[in-house]
Order: sequence, then structure tokens, then C-alpha cells
Amino acid sequence: MPEHIITVLGIDLVFKAEASPQQVEEARALVEGRFEKLQQSGRLFSREKLLTFLALGLADDLIQAEKQAGAMQQRMHGILAEIEEKT
Repeated sequence: MPEHIITVLGIDLVFKAEASPQQVEEARALVEGRFEKLQQSGRLFSREKLLTFLALGLADDLIQAEKQAGAMQQRMHGILAEIEEKT
């Protein structure tokens, strides 16, 4: 498993993951971009609160994506069942 060394929001991280360097970079850019948007909201939040809001937002995005994937998979199974019935 490849080891990745990156800096995210000023924090140096070393970890192993099956992700490619491009995937790790895209994830870093997403996190930093969303963090920047939260900072620009005009409210004064501690770094910890901003990171918590960021984690919650990303978790919600993941949950919604998993629900959409599940719904799409159900539709595909329905379509396959219809095709099998007709053949």
C-alpha cells in the first residue's frame, strides 16, 4: 500500500492508502477549498469549529452520494429484471 505525505490546512500528514497521488491531491484541494469558504462566511469561528463544520459537510455529502448510488443500483436491478423477463 503506497505511503502518502501531504500537508492539509497546515498539518503534515503521513498515511498509507490505496488512493493514487492524484486522488489524495484532489481530496486535499477539496478540504482546503471548503475550509476557505467556511472562513469567508464572515463569522468568527475557532479552527476546531470550522474543522467540525467541514467534517459534517463532507459526511453529509458522502451520505447523499451513497443514497444516490443505492437508488441507481436499485433502478439498474429493476431494468435488468425487466430485460430478463422479456427475453
